[in-house]
Amino acid sequence: MPQELKEIRAIGVLDFNDWTNPKEFTYKPQELRPYDVEIKVEACGICGSDIHAANGDWGQPYTPLAVGHEIVGTVVNAGPDARFKIGDRVGVGAECDSCHTCTRCTEGHQNTCKKQVGTYLGVYPSGQPTQGGYASHVRVNSEFAFKIPENMKSEDVAPLLCGGITGFRPLMTAGVKKGTKVGVNGIGGIGHMTILFAKALGAEVTAISRTYAKKELASSLGADHYVATSDKKAMEEHMDTLELIVNTGSSFSEGAIQDVLSLLRAYGHMTFITAPPVSEKLTIDPMFFLFNNNISIGGSVIGSPSDIEYMLEVASKNNIKPMIETIDISEENVKTAWERMVK
Repeated sequence: MPQELKEIRAIGVLDFNDWTNPKEFTYKPQELRPYDVEIKVEACGICGSDIHAANGDWGQPYTPLAVGHEIVGTVVNAGPDARFKIGDRVGVGAECDSCHTCTRCTEGHQNTCKKQVGTYLGVYPSGQPTQGGYASHVRVNSEFAFKIPENMKSEDVAPLLCGGITGFRPLMTAGVKKGTKVGVNGIGGIGHMTILFAKALGAEVTAISRTYAKKELASSLGADHYVATSDKKAMEEHMDTLELIVNTGSSFSEGAIQDVLSLLRAYGHMTFITAPPVSEKLTIDPMFFLFNNNISIGGSVIGSPSDIEYMLEVASKNNIKPMIETIDISEENVKTAWERMVK
């Protein structure tokens, strides 16, 4: 077995009050457990969650903090019970460990485990805080690492490991198949990947956005229809047309969600998959929008290991490639990327 790394180089937040100025730091990883793998990072996506974590929106539990949970790289060390070997190309998403013993874990829903460990902003059972993929290496439980299909580039896979699975899981839950009428509300990072996956599963897809600014983009992604919520006539024309709406927007601003709910057929469902600012609350008229229409709303968070493996299979088979831009990792480039994300 190769010698264990004594320290890992990373870039992250040293001061939450100065979070837009990330700095290099080193940290000592926890001991390599029998089922762990150590991965040399090749690519790491920049997720919206990274911004919420870096700026303290989701608490300020510790510094330094390296974010990044859309990780692809090569296994350079592995415990004797790990499910990968040195040289394997693998990916890691937003979860890097769980308790393995609760009902949720034993039923294959590790992503909902009450003791699940985030790839960053998490704490291992040993008490050591986790650090993400803006780093030279990461060390994780191999159950939460996934073999990357040979026909997929690392930079194309990385965004799928959080953003992609976040949009894909609600489609799985709803049993989306050929002809299912699916709406995707919000055509951003997660939204555009959700459209790609919905089309791969055979759905008839309606892209939903506030204005017509993203109509051409939605069409290029394969969307069959487009609705601008600011266009009252278009909204009326598309009422009662959708069986499922995947809400990828991060705002619960007054009226916006109720307007989109009007597009659902009776017994339709809306799934929320992104987290709004903690100050926002969801307000819906239960009598008119829920009871009278027999519609339901729910939430979905990332996916289990088996979900992610299936997603990668679908992506490989259908040549799914998210829209990406690549940059070399450095203090300056991370700073620039974060500033662009919050504009």
